[in-house]
Amino acid sequence: MRSYKESGSGRRVVIVGGGMAGTRLAQQLAATAADGSVEVTIIGEEPHPAYNRVLLAEVLAGRYAPDVIALPGLAVGRRLSGVRVVRLDRDPGEVVCDDGRRVPYDALVLATGSNPVLPPLRGLFEPHGHDLPDGVHAFRTMDDCLALGAAIRPGVRAVVIGGGLLGVSAARALAQRGAQVVLAHQGEHLMERQLDTGAAAMLRRHVAALGVEVHTECRVRGLRTRPVSASGGGRAVRAVAAVELADGYALDADLVILACGARPRVGLAHAAGLAVARGVVVDDQLRTSDPRIFAIGDCAEHAGILYGLAGPAQDQADVLAHVVGNRSAEGAPPSGSWGRNGWAQPDHRAAHGSDTGPRYAGSRTLTRLTLAAASTAAASPLDLAAFGETTPAPGDDVVHLADATRNAYRKVVVRGDRLVGGILLGDLGSVGALARTWEGDEPLPSAPLLHLLTNDGGS
Repeated sequence: MRSYKESGSGRRVVIVGGGMAGTRLAQQLAATAADGSVEVTIIGEEPHPAYNRVLLAEVLAGRYAPDVIALPGLAVGRRLSGVRVVRLDRDPGEVVCDDGRRVPYDALVLATGSNPVLPPLRGLFEPHGHDLPDGVHAFRTMDDCLALGAAIRPGVRAVVIGGGLLGVSAARALAQRGAQVVLAHQGEHLMERQLDTGAAAMLRRHVAALGVEVHTECRVRGLRTRPVSASGGGRAVRAVAAVELADGYALDADLVILACGARPRVGLAHAAGLAVARGVVVDDQLRTSDPRIFAIGDCAEHAGILYGLAGPAQDQADVLAHVVGNRSAEGAPPSGSWGRNGWAQPDHRAAHGSDTGPRYAGSRTLTRLTLAAASTAAASPLDLAAFGETTPAPGDDVVHLADATRNAYRKVVVRGDRLVGGILLGDLGSVGALARTWEGDEPLPSAPLLHLLTNDGGS
């Protein structure tokens, strides 16, 4: 097989995973290695061009066409789409694809992302089967989004299982398309990872006003299905008919959306003998236990943290572009040793350089969500932002404003002279200045703390 080195060009960097993290890395490598010293190949399972996964709910809602959320194409390098990597051969340094081709690398980057969690529900799979019943969908990829979009029609009965960020986004999108939506969430309130009870109550009222029936502290036990046809082998094909709750109550359903979280895709790394905990374990230079192999995005575990968000994935890609771009053509590992003690603190910003070379020191994550106005008469949609530590520690100061009549909720947590977290719903005119203050770990102004929640955010 003709390789890059045989053609006389640069160091071969292979990225397994064609999503946001892998695409960002390829773009950054093109910028940091514009002299052609690096040749990039991205191998992605999905047949679609790379896209912004954060905006999938907008495609489902009918607001955007799929091509609108496409990411810019690669200026240099090549992209293999619809190709799955089935094995990593660390010696001699090749990835093996499902179509039989072998792609050699000098540096390999795992950006394999994550898979949706499929809960252990009765009726989800047939005995010894692997196919979901007709009408049951995950909501993770463009194919998931397109399949759901094709199934939606006004009045269709849809049950969303899971009330986190993804479940709320999917429920809102389905309701905007005219579906009759029920949101079933096992936790005490919606978006427990980001919101406190007060903010979640306001969110729940807004979601209900969109036409979504919300059930919290509601455990789903299983699915009821019905046969609809027979496959060529004579096996009956099942379609979902209802969602059965733990108390025996059944929710009639034509569609079921599984929004129960995600699990890092670590199968390739595990089979290749790399260190894996919950995710692929990486150090401050995103190296795995093999110095020629790196990991970024949803599959990577840094300092014991799995982020699972687009922002940290981009931070990691930006740092790794400098790490890989600065390494010698022979692939010598950077200074330091894998598995050392003294991980960087996870609440520090991504660092793009230090006295020992580029380093990743963790990411500060801000979650944002915009929900449509509850009616055509409503003045504006509901905006939501949450960041940092929203549960105060002893000695922290909390500034808290709530106005249900104006759909406004604001809470910030202050520790000493630093902003450490916040939850904002409603008019988010202040979120930009607050987020910059928090992200930069800057001292707060001497003005009264209440000034943090004015429209200018204290800027």
